[in-house]
Amino acid sequence: MTTHECFDVEVSDHVAHVVMSRPDKRNSMIASFWNDLPTIVDELSAAGSVRAMVLSSTGPHFCSGMDLSVFASNDDVGPQRSGSGHRSRRNERFRSTAMRLQDSFNALERARFPVLAAIQGGCVGGGVDLVCAADMRYADESAFFAIAEIDIGMTADVGTLQRMPKLVGEGIVKELAYTGRRWTASEAQSAGFVNAVFPDHESLVEGVLDVAGQIATKSPAAIWGSKRSINYSRDHSVEDGLEFIANWNAAMFDTDDMGEAFGAKSEKRSPDFPDLAPLSEGL
Repeated sequence: MTTHECFDVEVSDHVAHVVMSRPDKRNSMIASFWNDLPTIVDELSAAGSVRAMVLSSTGPHFCSGMDLSVFASNDDVGPQRSGSGHRSRRNERFRSTAMRLQDSFNALERARFPVLAAIQGGCVGGGVDLVCAADMRYADESAFFAIAEIDIGMTADVGTLQRMPKLVGEGIVKELAYTGRRWTASEAQSAGFVNAVFPDHESLVEGVLDVAGQIATKSPAAIWGSKRSINYSRDHSVEDGLEFIANWNAAMFDTDDMGEAFGAKSEKRSPDFPDLAPLSEGL
């Protein structure tokens, strides 16, 4: 297991389990959270041996969003103080900071494996931004979601308003964004935002790790291609998406993986697929 200030990371049988580990602070997002998360995910993706990742949490709540200390101590994201510099420079710092925060969650989308979020208790503010970037979301019966930025006088800007309308009806997102109300796990499941609801945290984590384990038995190249194609098609026309997957398979289709899949099925055994190649950091 690898330990960071906000995360514990363990890899077993091609599945990475990344656990938010500040339950006494409701897993709020301090500065190291934003720096460490993309580093962890990018490194796991680059290694090539991880085929699915589960993101879970500790304590009664999944994530309470941005830690108030970040707002209080950082002119880039907090209230502007008098004498803090030329307005255009302050605004550019704010924009650059927002985009860096956005990239922390973009890491979940660019990973070469699916990311599955296991959510208990409160998933608030930045926590909703985070899970919107995951491939799938699962919850226990205690879970609720809140786009809480509206209650502190700001517009959510790290991905919820861009990703969530692609996942559920626009009217639902507008209601949640305008009111900041709590959205229950059962409501989220009915809307298709959550794949399944488990009775408690223990069965939630166990169940999501089981789904990740099933994914890890498949061809990692085919899984990566499926993720890339689904995400590309979400943001493009059907025609563009069809051309994308034709080009992808023309370059990436692996007859060896298909042969192994058919061979394993006929021999009534589990398939054995090679890992993705590690990503090189340089020449």
